[in-house]
Amino acid sequence: MLQTLRRAGGSLVMTVPKAFIEQNHLQDGSQVELSLEGHRMTIAAPTKRRYKLTELLAEMPAGKLPMIEGWDEMPPVGREVI
Repeated sequence: MLQTLRRAGGSLVMTVPKAFIEQNHLQDGSQVELSLEGHRMTIAAPTKRRYKLTELLAEMPAGKLPMIEGWDEMPPVGREVI
């Protein structure tokens, strides 16, 4: 894809294609990562890691899950099903 650079103040700017914005769920203020390798510049949208409960529990030391004193006696604060 060929892009045209435009002057904005003392800098040159280029637009980001709408398809890239939508594909990566970007919006005004989003940050992207730029990599420079010689004459090549690559733009990547950082991804947020999605954790699974089984993965998080697997990282806990065996038999040492954190316990919060009084947790079982706490009253419901929302729409919990007890």
